[in-house]
Amino acid sequence: MRNLPLSRLLAMAARQLWRDAHSGELRVLFFSLLVAVAASSAIGYFSARLNGAMLLRATEFLGADLLLSGSSPATPEQLESGRRLGLTHARAVEFSSVIATDNGIQLASVKAVDQAYPLRGELRSAAEPYGPEATGSGPQPGEAWAEARLFATLNLKPGDSIDVGEKALRLSRVLTYEPDRAGDFYSLTPRVLINLDDLDATGVVQPGSRVRYRELWSGPDEALSRYRAEIRPSLAAHQRLEDARQGNRQIGGALGRAERYLNLASLAAVLLSGVAVALSAARFAARRFDTSALLRCFGLSRRETLLLFSLQLALLGLLASVLGALLGWLAQAVLFQLLDGLLPAVIPAGGLVPALAGIATGLLALAGFALPPLATLGRVPPLRVLRRDLLPLPTSAWLSYGAALVALGLIMWRLSLDLRLTLALLGGGLLATLLLGGLLLAGLRTMRRLLASAALPWRLGLGQLLRHPLAAAGQSLAFGLILLAMALIALLRGELLDTWQNQLPENAPNHFALNVLPADKDAFAARLASLSPHPAPLYPVVPGRLTAINGEGVRQLVSKDSQGDRAVRRDLSLTWAADLPGDNRLVAGRWWDATPKDELPGVSVESKLAESLGLKLGDRLTFAVGGLQRDARVTSLREVDWDNFQPNFYMIFAPDTLADLPVTYLTSFYLPPQRDRDLVELSRAFPAVTLLQVEAILAQLRSILAQVTLAVEFVLLFVLAAGLAVLFAGLQSTLDERIRQGALLRALGAERRLLVSARRAEFALLGAASGLLAALGCELVSALLYRFAFDLAWQPHPWLLALPLVGAVLVGGAGVLGTRRALNASPLTVLREA
Repeated sequence: MRNLPLSRLLAMAARQLWRDAHSGELRVLFFSLLVAVAASSAIGYFSARLNGAMLLRATEFLGADLLLSGSSPATPEQLESGRRLGLTHARAVEFSSVIATDNGIQLASVKAVDQAYPLRGELRSAAEPYGPEATGSGPQPGEAWAEARLFATLNLKPGDSIDVGEKALRLSRVLTYEPDRAGDFYSLTPRVLINLDDLDATGVVQPGSRVRYRELWSGPDEALSRYRAEIRPSLAAHQRLEDARQGNRQIGGALGRAERYLNLASLAAVLLSGVAVALSAARFAARRFDTSALLRCFGLSRRETLLLFSLQLALLGLLASVLGALLGWLAQAVLFQLLDGLLPAVIPAGGLVPALAGIATGLLALAGFALPPLATLGRVPPLRVLRRDLLPLPTSAWLSYGAALVALGLIMWRLSLDLRLTLALLGGGLLATLLLGGLLLAGLRTMRRLLASAALPWRLGLGQLLRHPLAAAGQSLAFGLILLAMALIALLRGELLDTWQNQLPENAPNHFALNVLPADKDAFAARLASLSPHPAPLYPVVPGRLTAINGEGVRQLVSKDSQGDRAVRRDLSLTWAADLPGDNRLVAGRWWDATPKDELPGVSVESKLAESLGLKLGDRLTFAVGGLQRDARVTSLREVDWDNFQPNFYMIFAPDTLADLPVTYLTSFYLPPQRDRDLVELSRAFPAVTLLQVEAILAQLRSILAQVTLAVEFVLLFVLAAGLAVLFAGLQSTLDERIRQGALLRALGAERRLLVSARRAEFALLGAASGLLAALGCELVSALLYRFAFDLAWQPHPWLLALPLVGAVLVGGAGVLGTRRALNASPLTVLREA
C-alpha cells in the first residue's frame, strides 16, 4: 500500500469521516467551524451591505457618489474618462453674485446646475416661503429658485423677477433643501439656484472670477475606483476628489464606529471558535493514535498517514465552511428583514466576497488551531499496536503557538481591525490570562486543606480538579474566556452605544444661526433665549487664512490631501473666547490666564490639525485676515468633539484679539418640531441672519445608531454560540478519562446520584471560578480598550460580580449534560476496553 495516489487517500478519508460522523469531537469540531464561518460571513455581509446602504444615504449629503471640485473647469480628458467608464455625470457651478431687483440689491451664493443634478438625494422646494415642501427637478431655463430669506430681505414673492448679472430670471419656487449643502454651515449669503443653460447669459463668470466648479459622478464602485485611479495623477493643485466619508465628518465617524465594533465582535466569535477547534482537534488526534499505528503497520508512510487525517479534517472543514457561509447569508437576510423600516429602499447586494472571506476564515482557523495536534498522528510508532502506553512525540511549542498566531494574524488582517483596538484586546486578554491563571493555580493548591471536612460529593468533585491542577486551571481559563468574551461584548454594546447616543441627545441643536450682525447680537440672543431652552453661546467669527508657520510658507509644510492641506487651502472661521468651550479639552499648554501680556496674542489650535501641520507649543502663526497680516503664538492644543452639533473651531484666539475687524456671530440652538411659525418670525425679525436646519443629518445619525444597536444584539447570538462550542469542546476533551473514572467508581459501589452530585459540585466550582476570572478580566480588558482604543472614561461595573453565579449555573448545567455519557456507560464494557 505504499505510494497511494491522492484519489485513494481522499476516498479513504471520506469513508473514515462518514464512519466517525457520530463521534463527539467531530460534532463539536463541525459545530465550531460552522459558528466561526457563519459569524464571519453574516457580519461580513451585514457590514458590507449596511455600509453600502449607509454610504448610499450619506452620498445624499454630497449629491453624488464622487465629487471632483476645483476653481476651474475639469479638463476634457477628466470628463471623457468618466463617460468612458459608464459613470453618470452632473455639473454644478457655484459663485457669488449681486441679485438686483426693483426693491434693492443683495449679495447671494448662486449655484447653476444642469437637469441631471442631483445624482443622489433630492431637491426640495415650496410654492411660497415656509410653505409645504415638495421634491422635484431643478429650475428650468429662465427660472430661479431662492431661499426664503432672500424673499424676506428684498420683499419678493414667487413670480417676481430678479437680475443675476445680465440675465433676468423669474422666481418660480422657494428653495428649501439642497442635498449637497447639508454640511455647509458657513455660507453666509442667501442661496439662489439657476439652470446651467442660463449661466453664460448672466455674464458673471469671467476670467479671474472666484468660481467653484463641481463635477458630480455616480455609478458602480468598481468604475468609481477606476475613475479615481485614472484621474488622480492629472489633478491640478486646485482640484479635489471627495466621497461621502470625506464629505461629512459625522456620517463617516458613525460608520467607522459601527464597522469597528462589528469586526471586534466577529473577532471574538472567531477566537472562541478557534479555541473550540483546538480542543476538539486535540481529542480527535488522541482518539486516533491506535488507528494511526494500525495504518503504519499496514504499510502507510508517515507522510501518507498524516495526509489521510489531514484530508479527513479538510473535508469536514470545507463542508462546515460552505454550510456556515450559507447560514451566515441567511442570518444577515433575516436581520435586514427585521431592519426593513430603518434602512433605505435600495440596499446593495453583498456579492460573493463576504461568503468567500468567511470560508477562508474557517479554513484558516482549522489550519492554525488544528494542524499542531494533528501533526502528532504522523509520529505515532507502529509498535503502539502492541504497547498502548507508547505515545508520539509532542508537537513543539513554537509550531503550536506559531500556527495559531499566524492564523489569528491573517484573520485580523482580513477583518481590517484597528491595530490599537486589536492590541488592547489581545494584550488585555493575555495579561488577564497570566495573572488570573496564576491566582487560580494558587487557589486550587490551598483548597486541599478543605477536603478533609467536606462532604463526599465535594471531595470527589474537588479531587478531580486537584488531581490535575494545570488541566483544571486551563479548563477554568477556557470557560472564563467564554464568559469574558460574552460579558465584554455585552458591556461594550451597552456602554459604547449609550455613549454615542449621549453624544447625540434628543435635544441636540438642529439649527445654526450665522451672519448675526454686531448691532443685532443682543436682541437676537434675547429672542433666541425665549425660543430655545439651551442655545449655544454667540461666537464671533472672522474669516482668515493661515499663511505661514514660524515665517515659512504653510503650503510647503503640509502633505497633499491631508487635513492640514485642506485647512490651508480655504479661509478658516476664526474666533476668540475667554473661556474654554464646554466640549473642548486641553491636551497641551494652558488657557489665557497664564499667557504673558507683553507677547504675541495667543491662539489655541485643534489637536488633530496641529498634528497634521506639525505644530507645537510656542510656534508663531501668520494669518491673512481682512486684508491684513496678523501673528499669534500657539499657547495650547485642544481636543474637539466634532459630533455634538455645536459651533466648533480649529482656531480660538485670546479674548478681543480680532475685535477691530469686521465680525459676525454664530450660534446653534434646538427648536422642537412643529415650531415652524417661530422660525418664520425669527427670520423676518432678523432678515440678515442665516438660519440653517441640520435635522437631516441628525436623523441620519440616529438611524445609523439604531441599526448598529440591533446589529450588535444580533451578533451576540454568534458569540454565545461560539462560547457554547468552547464549553462543550472542553468537556469533550476530558470525556474519556471521566468515563473510565465513572466506570471504576460504579464498579466499586458508588451510586449514580453520588456521581451526579460530584459532577455538579465540580462544575459549579469550576464555573464560579471562571465567572470570577471573567469579571476581573473583563474589567482589565475594558479599561485597556477604553483607554487606548475608544478614548472613553472607564469606571467599575458592579454588575460583573454576578458572573460567578452565572458561571456556576451555566458551566454546572452544561458540565452535567456534556458528561452524561460518563454516567451512562456500562462499567464492564469500559473496564474491558481499558
